[in-house]
Amino acid sequence: MHFAKLHGLGNDFILIENLDSDIEDLSEIAIKGCDRHFGVGADGLLVVEKSKIADIKMTIINSDGSVAEMCGNGIRCFAKYIYEKGIVKKDSISVETLAGIMKIKLKVEGGIVSGVKANMGSPSFEKALIPFKGEVDNRSYFIEVNGKNYSASTLLMGVPHTILYVDDVDDDEIIRVGREIENMSIFPSKTNVNFVKIIDRNNIKLKTWERGAGLTLACGTGTCASVVASYINGLTENKVRAKLQGGYMYIDYDGENVFMEGPAEFICEGELLL
Repeated sequence: MHFAKLHGLGNDFILIENLDSDIEDLSEIAIKGCDRHFGVGADGLLVVEKSKIADIKMTIINSDGSVAEMCGNGIRCFAKYIYEKGIVKKDSISVETLAGIMKIKLKVEGGIVSGVKANMGSPSFEKALIPFKGEVDNRSYFIEVNGKNYSASTLLMGVPHTILYVDDVDDDEIIRVGREIENMSIFPSKTNVNFVKIIDRNNIKLKTWERGAGLTLACGTGTCASVVASYINGLTENKVRAKLQGGYMYIDYDGENVFMEGPAEFICEGELLL
């Protein structure tokens, strides 16, 4: 089975084509292929499939085999792949996902995609949609973990995201706290957890504990959700540069839709022997 490996700011993915819908056991392929010791190693699997309602369809499988509705870094990698492989040869692309149809704009130079801007759709603070079972205002509340209170916000940005505001972004804290919050009963579908440090009104720093993947170098939907929550709570402007471990991402929230801009890069191609 042919594969390509790409990354968006260090958030890495295996891509395979399933245009004839003849590949089964995608979860098993994701688990084995994403294993960093016995497989290729990646945060998730992206599958290229035909769509009846958009130019192309992207199916996302986390490294633990669970299905994800949307992935920001993943869709940039996906867009670069399908353009450069000639599957969809235009610079404005519509992509079907479980979170809806995403509209992508490519920056192409000499036939190579050098940048991707995606309309990530509208965020939602509606508890039933997230879903969120807490009896607090999920736009701004406090959540306690191991005796420590965190200022938090929870919303849906294609997938559930909880934002915690911290003075510093520490990996040990992310792993310990992120895993616990992900599995709290107030999040029936679990949640991604973003640890955000406000630098100034136009700059933030963050790391994300991803539902089904753990600590990653970057998370596109998490960065979008973090900017929306920060703007809604008066902490930043609506246009923000986000510093992630793998580089910078640029987010623009117009009050309705969230636009994400960042890079995507090929790493390698080969054959999966599974």
